Amino acid sequence: MRMLITGGAGFLGSHLCERLHRDGHEIICVDNLITANPDNIAALLGQTRFTHVVHDVSRPYTPDGSIDFILHFASPASPIDYLKHPIPTLKVGALGTHNTLGMAKAKGAKFLLASTSEVYGDPQVHPQPESYWGHVNPVGPRGVYDEAKRFAEALTMAYHRSHGVDTRIVRIFNTYGPRMRMHDGRAIPAFITQALRGEAVTVFGDGSQTRSFCFVDDLIEGIVRLMHSDYDEPMNIGNPGEYTVRQLAEEIIRMTKSPSRIESRPLPQDDPKQRCPDIGAASRVLGWQPKTALAEGLTKTIAWFRTQLERT
Repeated sequence: MRMLITGGAGFLGSHLCERLHRDGHEIICVDNLITANPDNIAALLGQTRFTHVVHDVSRPYTPDGSIDFILHFASPASPIDYLKHPIPTLKVGALGTHNTLGMAKAKGAKFLLASTSEVYGDPQVHPQPESYWGHVNPVGPRGVYDEAKRFAEALTMAYHRSHGVDTRIVRIFNTYGPRMRMHDGRAIPAFITQALRGEAVTVFGDGSQTRSFCFVDDLIEGIVRLMHSDYDEPMNIGNPGEYTVRQLAEEIIRMTKSPSRIESRPLPQDDPKQRCPDIGAASRVLGWQPKTALAEGLTKTIAWFRTQLERT
């Protein structure tokens, strides 16, 4: 198939480009590089069946020729990024989704939206099933990301129901692995970078808030299975193994053999207390389960960050 992937030079987008290119598809990667690292797709540049277009999909863009599948992954995704770029985050969730859905309609292409567990906000239901409508502060600082994705989901379903566009929605839970940026503000890259440098490992609040961590290879496998299914409702993809943030920090310090100590920082506004996916639908419909244990995934991720630090 000929596929267009927005945000294709980002952390998740680049892994998806690589996997689908390896599967034999032609890939058009569209990314304005506002938060992405072009090194993520360096191995694909110059290869047949791969093209990178520098473009902001909040503005219209239509490639020549047919498109079989559009995967919309463009958006700042870490708190540091969407707090720094609140309006572009809202625009790519609203205008970018509208433009890419319009392209899917015009080209007769299938469409997959990369949504997020952030649509559940600070959840009052645990673990979070797809049927849960969420607990989101629409005017808080995190609302620019949460509400952009909630609107994107609503728009995707509207195009599906009103225009017959063949759509998928994946709600992505915390994912980690090689190609994350050292300073993107999320727990795993922050903790690994601090531990490898022997700096204080900074935990927000008392670290009792929980997260679930899915290794990137497992997530990509789930997304590819969802692509090839006919499931048109939102679907959680993530690892239901649940850890406190303090447990994660302690494990990373142990695995890196770091002299670092844990220090507390004020808890950000609207920071979720719990985050864990109910993956019953993914297991039942896709036959998907995450396979990578946290220790195995962290070993690979720490090795990658060591290499990056050696280059700086």
